[in-house]
Amino acid sequence: MKRQNQSSVVEFILLGFSNFPELQEQLFGLFLVIYLVTLMGNMIIIIVISLDQSLQAPMYLFLQNLSVVEVSFSAAIMPEMLVVLSTEKATVSFAACFAQMYFILLFGGTECFLLGAMAYDRFAAICHPLSYPMLMTKMVFLKLVLFSWLSGVMVATVQTTWVFSFPFCGPNEINHLFCETPPVLELVCADTFLFEIYAFTGTVLIVMVPFLLILLSYVRILFAILKMPATTGRQKAFSTCASHLTSVTLFYGTANMTYLQPKSGYSPETKKLMSLAYTLLTPLLNPLIYSLRNNEMKRALGKLWRRTVVSHAV
Repeated sequence: MKRQNQSSVVEFILLGFSNFPELQEQLFGLFLVIYLVTLMGNMIIIIVISLDQSLQAPMYLFLQNLSVVEVSFSAAIMPEMLVVLSTEKATVSFAACFAQMYFILLFGGTECFLLGAMAYDRFAAICHPLSYPMLMTKMVFLKLVLFSWLSGVMVATVQTTWVFSFPFCGPNEINHLFCETPPVLELVCADTFLFEIYAFTGTVLIVMVPFLLILLSYVRILFAILKMPATTGRQKAFSTCASHLTSVTLFYGTANMTYLQPKSGYSPETKKLMSLAYTLLTPLLNPLIYSLRNNEMKRALGKLWRRTVVSHAV
Protein backbone atom coordinates (compact mmCIF):
# COMPACT_ATOMS: atom_id res chain seq x y z
CA MET A 1 0.00 0.00 0.00
CA LYS A 2 2.76 2.45 -0.92
CA ARG A 3 1.51 5.97 -1.50
CA GLN A 4 3.43 7.91 -4.12
CA ASN A 5 3.90 11.65 -3.39
CA GLN A 6 1.92 11.28 -0.18
CA SER A 7 3.74 8.92 2.14
CA SER A 8 7.36 7.83 2.38
CA VAL A 9 6.48 5.19 4.98
CA VAL A 10 5.72 1.69 3.65
CA GLU A 11 5.76 -0.17 6.99
CA PHE A 12 5.60 0.56 10.69
CA ILE A 13 7.67 -0.66 13.65
CA LEU A 14 5.75 -1.48 16.84
CA LEU A 15 7.91 -0.68 19.86
CA GLY A 16 5.80 -2.40 22.54
CA PHE A 17 7.52 -2.28 25.93
CA SER A 18 11.01 -1.92 24.40
CA ASN A 19 11.92 0.51 27.20
CA PHE A 20 11.60 -2.43 29.61
CA PRO A 21 13.28 -5.36 27.79
CA GLU A 22 13.66 -7.31 31.04
CA LEU A 23 9.85 -7.43 31.40
CA GLN A 24 8.98 -8.51 27.87
CA GLU A 25 9.50 -12.24 28.44
CA GLN A 26 7.33 -12.28 31.57
CA LEU A 27 4.68 -10.15 29.87
CA PHE A 28 4.65 -12.52 26.89
CA GLY A 29 3.90 -15.48 29.19
CA LEU A 30 1.24 -13.57 31.13
CA PHE A 31 -0.51 -12.22 28.01
CA LEU A 32 -0.42 -15.66 26.34
CA VAL A 33 -2.17 -17.24 29.34
CA ILE A 34 -4.76 -14.43 29.42
CA TYR A 35 -5.37 -14.83 25.67
CA LEU A 36 -5.88 -18.60 25.92
CA VAL A 37 -8.19 -18.28 28.95
CA THR A 38 -10.17 -15.53 27.17
CA LEU A 39 -10.62 -17.69 24.05
CA MET A 40 -11.55 -20.76 26.09
CA GLY A 41 -14.02 -18.92 28.37
CA ASN A 42 -15.83 -17.15 25.55
CA MET A 43 -15.90 -20.20 23.27
CA ILE A 44 -17.46 -22.27 26.07
CA ILE A 45 -20.21 -19.66 26.44
CA ILE A 46 -20.86 -19.64 22.67
CA ILE A 47 -21.05 -23.46 22.53
CA VAL A 48 -23.17 -23.89 25.69
CA ILE A 49 -25.78 -21.32 24.59
CA SER A 50 -25.87 -22.83 21.08
CA LEU A 51 -26.48 -26.37 22.42
CA ASP A 52 -28.89 -25.66 25.30
CA GLN A 53 -32.47 -24.97 24.16
CA SER A 54 -33.38 -23.44 27.53
CA LEU A 55 -30.82 -20.65 26.93
CA GLN A 56 -32.45 -19.24 23.79
CA ALA A 57 -33.87 -16.21 25.64
CA PRO A 58 -32.65 -12.71 24.57
CA MET A 59 -30.49 -12.34 27.70
CA TYR A 60 -28.36 -15.36 26.76
CA LEU A 61 -28.35 -14.62 23.03
CA PHE A 62 -27.01 -11.14 23.82
CA LEU A 63 -24.33 -12.82 25.96
CA GLN A 64 -23.50 -15.17 23.09
CA ASN A 65 -23.06 -12.20 20.74
CA LEU A 66 -20.87 -10.47 23.32
CA SER A 67 -18.65 -13.57 23.50
CA VAL A 68 -18.35 -13.63 19.69
CA VAL A 69 -17.25 -9.97 19.84
CA GLU A 70 -14.74 -10.70 22.65
CA VAL A 71 -13.18 -13.66 20.79
CA SER A 72 -12.90 -11.58 17.61
CA PHE A 73 -11.58 -8.53 19.49
CA SER A 74 -8.88 -10.60 21.20
CA ALA A 75 -7.95 -12.36 17.95
CA ALA A 76 -7.51 -8.98 16.22
CA ILE A 77 -5.09 -7.74 18.90
CA MET A 78 -3.39 -10.49 20.89
CA PRO A 79 -1.42 -12.44 18.21
CA GLU A 80 0.27 -9.25 16.99
CA MET A 81 0.89 -8.12 20.58
CA LEU A 82 2.57 -11.45 21.38
CA VAL A 83 4.80 -11.07 18.29
CA VAL A 84 5.79 -7.57 19.45
CA LEU A 85 6.71 -8.90 22.90
CA SER A 86 8.73 -11.83 21.50
CA THR A 87 10.86 -9.94 18.93
CA GLU A 88 13.30 -7.06 19.13
CA LYS A 89 11.93 -5.31 16.04
CA ALA A 90 8.30 -6.06 15.11
CA THR A 91 7.44 -4.61 11.72
CA VAL A 92 3.93 -4.36 10.30
CA SER A 93 2.96 -3.37 6.74
CA PHE A 94 0.57 -0.54 5.87
CA ALA A 95 -2.09 -3.05 4.86
CA ALA A 96 -1.71 -5.13 8.05
CA CYS A 97 -1.82 -2.00 10.24
CA PHE A 98 -4.94 -0.77 8.39
CA ALA A 99 -6.62 -4.17 8.86
CA GLN A 100 -5.80 -4.37 12.57
CA MET A 101 -7.08 -0.84 13.26
CA TYR A 102 -10.24 -1.58 11.27
CA PHE A 103 -11.07 -4.73 13.23
CA ILE A 104 -10.23 -3.13 16.61
CA LEU A 105 -12.69 -0.31 15.85
CA LEU A 106 -15.28 -2.71 14.41
CA PHE A 107 -15.37 -5.03 17.41
CA GLY A 108 -14.79 -2.25 19.95
CA GLY A 109 -17.62 -0.14 18.49
CA THR A 110 -19.94 -3.16 18.32
CA GLU A 111 -19.24 -3.95 21.98
CA CYS A 112 -20.09 -0.37 23.01
CA PHE A 113 -23.58 -0.65 21.51
CA LEU A 114 -24.07 -4.30 22.49
CA LEU A 115 -23.40 -3.60 26.19
CA GLY A 116 -25.99 -0.81 25.97
CA ALA A 117 -28.53 -3.22 24.44
CA MET A 118 -27.81 -5.79 27.18
CA ALA A 119 -28.39 -3.15 29.87
CA TYR A 120 -31.74 -2.26 28.27
CA ASP A 121 -32.68 -5.95 28.22
CA ARG A 122 -31.93 -6.29 31.97
CA PHE A 123 -33.78 -3.02 32.70
CA ALA A 124 -36.88 -4.28 30.83
CA ALA A 125 -36.74 -7.71 32.52
CA ILE A 126 -36.31 -6.40 36.09
CA CYS A 127 -38.28 -3.14 36.04
CA HIS A 128 -41.11 -4.25 33.71
CA PRO A 129 -41.35 -8.04 34.13
CA LEU A 130 -45.00 -8.27 33.00
CA SER A 131 -44.38 -6.24 29.84
CA TYR A 132 -40.98 -7.84 29.11
CA PRO A 133 -42.23 -10.38 26.50
CA MET A 134 -43.70 -7.46 24.50
CA LEU A 135 -40.75 -5.11 25.07
CA MET A 136 -38.10 -7.67 24.07
CA THR A 137 -39.58 -9.65 21.19
CA LYS A 138 -37.40 -11.69 18.86
CA MET A 139 -37.65 -8.90 16.27
CA VAL A 140 -36.54 -6.24 18.79
CA PHE A 141 -33.62 -8.45 19.80
CA LEU A 142 -32.55 -8.95 16.16
CA LYS A 143 -32.81 -5.22 15.45
CA LEU A 144 -30.65 -4.32 18.48
CA VAL A 145 -27.98 -6.90 17.57
CA LEU A 146 -28.00 -5.87 13.89
CA PHE A 147 -27.77 -2.18 14.85
CA SER A 148 -24.78 -2.92 17.12
CA TRP A 149 -22.85 -4.77 14.41
CA LEU A 150 -23.69 -2.28 11.62
CA SER A 151 -22.69 0.63 13.86
CA GLY A 152 -19.34 -1.07 14.50
CA VAL A 153 -18.79 -1.54 10.74
CA MET A 154 -19.66 2.11 10.06
CA VAL A 155 -17.36 3.45 12.79
CA ALA A 156 -14.46 1.25 11.64
CA THR A 157 -14.89 2.12 7.95
CA VAL A 158 -15.07 5.89 8.45
CA GLN A 159 -12.31 6.22 11.06
CA THR A 160 -9.75 3.79 9.59
CA THR A 161 -10.15 5.13 6.04
CA TRP A 162 -9.77 8.71 7.31
CA VAL A 163 -6.64 7.97 9.37
CA PHE A 164 -4.89 6.19 6.49
CA SER A 165 -5.81 8.92 4.01
CA PHE A 166 -3.29 11.17 5.83
CA PRO A 167 0.34 11.24 4.63
CA PHE A 168 3.02 9.50 6.73
CA CYS A 169 6.43 11.08 6.10
CA GLY A 170 8.38 9.42 8.89
CA PRO A 171 9.39 8.40 11.50
CA ASN A 172 7.62 5.05 11.28
CA GLU A 173 7.93 3.85 14.90
CA ILE A 174 4.60 3.34 16.68
CA ASN A 175 5.21 3.54 20.42
CA HIS A 176 2.47 1.05 21.20
CA LEU A 177 1.64 -2.66 21.29
CA PHE A 178 -0.65 -2.67 18.24
CA CYS A 179 -2.05 -0.38 15.52
CA GLU A 180 -4.49 1.76 17.48
CA THR A 181 -5.73 5.15 16.24
CA PRO A 182 -4.06 7.55 18.76
CA PRO A 183 -0.43 6.29 18.43
CA VAL A 184 -0.73 5.93 14.62
CA LEU A 185 -2.15 9.46 14.38
CA GLU A 186 0.98 10.82 16.07
CA LEU A 187 3.01 9.81 12.97
CA VAL A 188 0.83 11.79 10.54
CA CYS A 189 2.59 14.75 8.91
CA ALA A 190 -0.55 16.82 8.21
CA ASP A 191 -3.14 18.89 10.05
CA THR A 192 -5.45 16.49 11.92
CA PHE A 193 -7.64 19.15 13.60
CA LEU A 194 -10.84 18.13 11.79
CA PHE A 195 -10.22 14.46 12.55
CA GLU A 196 -9.70 15.26 16.23
CA ILE A 197 -13.06 17.08 16.29
CA TYR A 198 -14.65 14.02 14.67
CA ALA A 199 -12.89 11.71 17.18
CA PHE A 200 -14.16 13.78 20.11
CA THR A 201 -17.73 13.87 18.75
CA GLY A 202 -17.65 10.19 17.78
CA THR A 203 -16.36 9.13 21.19
CA VAL A 204 -19.12 11.11 22.94
CA LEU A 205 -21.79 9.45 20.76
CA ILE A 206 -20.34 5.92 20.64
CA VAL A 207 -18.80 5.61 24.12
CA MET A 208 -20.22 8.27 26.43
CA VAL A 209 -23.90 8.11 25.39
CA PRO A 210 -24.23 4.27 25.72
CA PHE A 211 -22.30 4.42 29.01
CA LEU A 212 -24.64 7.08 30.45
CA LEU A 213 -27.71 5.12 29.28
CA ILE A 214 -26.29 2.00 30.96
CA LEU A 215 -25.75 3.92 34.20
CA LEU A 216 -29.32 5.29 34.07
CA SER A 217 -30.75 1.82 33.44
CA TYR A 218 -28.80 0.41 36.40
CA VAL A 219 -30.02 3.23 38.63
CA ARG A 220 -33.58 2.21 37.76
CA ILE A 221 -32.67 -1.45 38.30
CA LEU A 222 -31.21 -0.67 41.75
CA PHE A 223 -34.38 1.15 42.77
CA ALA A 224 -36.39 -1.89 41.66
CA ILE A 225 -34.06 -4.17 43.67
CA LEU A 226 -34.58 -2.05 46.81
CA LYS A 227 -38.31 -2.84 46.60
CA MET A 228 -37.62 -6.58 46.71
CA PRO A 229 -38.98 -8.18 49.92
CA ALA A 230 -36.38 -10.96 50.26
CA THR A 231 -32.99 -9.85 51.64
CA THR A 232 -31.13 -12.78 50.03
CA GLY A 233 -32.49 -11.99 46.57
CA ARG A 234 -31.66 -8.32 47.06
CA GLN A 235 -28.04 -9.06 48.05
CA LYS A 236 -27.56 -11.34 45.06
CA ALA A 237 -29.04 -8.77 42.67
CA PHE A 238 -26.83 -6.03 44.16
CA SER A 239 -23.78 -8.26 43.76
CA THR A 240 -24.64 -9.02 40.12
CA CYS A 241 -25.27 -5.35 39.28
CA ALA A 242 -22.01 -4.31 40.96
CA SER A 243 -19.98 -6.83 38.94
CA HIS A 244 -21.67 -5.78 35.68
CA LEU A 245 -21.02 -2.10 36.41
CA THR A 246 -17.36 -2.81 37.26
CA SER A 247 -16.82 -4.46 33.88
CA VAL A 248 -18.75 -1.76 32.00
CA THR A 249 -16.90 1.09 33.76
CA LEU A 250 -13.50 -0.51 33.05
CA PHE A 251 -14.33 -0.89 29.34
CA TYR A 252 -16.02 2.47 28.72
CA GLY A 253 -13.80 4.47 31.08
CA THR A 254 -10.46 3.46 29.55
CA ALA A 255 -11.83 3.54 25.96
CA ASN A 256 -13.16 7.03 26.62
CA MET A 257 -9.80 8.25 27.98
CA THR A 258 -8.01 6.77 24.95
CA TYR A 259 -10.24 8.06 22.14
CA LEU A 260 -11.79 11.29 23.49
CA GLN A 261 -8.51 13.11 22.78
CA PRO A 262 -6.42 11.06 20.31
CA LYS A 263 -3.42 13.39 20.80
CA SER A 264 -3.76 13.72 24.57
CA GLY A 265 -0.87 14.49 26.90
CA TYR A 266 -0.75 11.05 28.53
CA SER A 267 2.67 9.37 28.46
CA PRO A 268 3.11 6.48 25.97
CA GLU A 269 3.34 3.97 28.85
CA THR A 270 0.09 5.29 30.39
CA LYS A 271 -1.65 4.96 27.01
CA LYS A 272 -0.44 1.36 26.71
CA LEU A 273 -1.81 0.49 30.16
CA MET A 274 -5.19 2.12 29.37
CA SER A 275 -5.39 0.18 26.10
CA LEU A 276 -4.56 -3.07 27.91
CA ALA A 277 -7.43 -2.44 30.36
CA TYR A 278 -10.13 -2.64 27.68
CA THR A 279 -8.41 -4.92 25.15
CA LEU A 280 -6.98 -7.49 27.59
CA LEU A 281 -8.98 -7.40 30.82
CA THR A 282 -12.59 -6.90 29.71
CA PRO A 283 -12.62 -9.86 27.24
CA LEU A 284 -11.20 -11.97 30.09
CA LEU A 285 -13.58 -10.72 32.79
CA ASN A 286 -16.86 -10.61 30.86
CA PRO A 287 -17.34 -14.41 30.63
CA LEU A 288 -16.72 -14.70 34.37
CA ILE A 289 -18.96 -11.79 35.30
CA TYR A 290 -21.87 -12.47 32.95
CA SER A 291 -22.00 -16.27 33.06
CA LEU A 292 -20.50 -17.78 36.22
CA ARG A 293 -22.73 -15.59 38.38
CA ASN A 294 -25.81 -16.86 36.52
CA ASN A 295 -27.52 -20.02 37.81
CA GLU A 296 -28.95 -21.02 34.42
CA MET A 297 -25.52 -20.76 32.79
CA LYS A 298 -23.93 -22.79 35.60
CA ARG A 299 -26.64 -25.43 35.24
CA ALA A 300 -26.09 -25.62 31.46
CA LEU A 301 -22.32 -25.82 31.94
CA GLY A 302 -22.76 -28.66 34.44
CA LYS A 303 -25.07 -30.52 32.06
CA LEU A 304 -22.60 -30.16 29.17
CA TRP A 305 -19.73 -31.32 31.39
CA ARG A 306 -21.65 -34.42 32.54
CA ARG A 307 -22.61 -35.22 28.95
CA THR A 308 -18.95 -34.91 27.87
CA VAL A 309 -17.73 -37.13 30.74
CA VAL A 310 -20.36 -39.80 29.96
CA SER A 311 -19.55 -39.81 26.22
CA HIS A 312 -15.82 -40.24 26.98
CA ALA A 313 -16.55 -43.01 29.46
CA VAL A 314 -18.60 -44.89 26.86
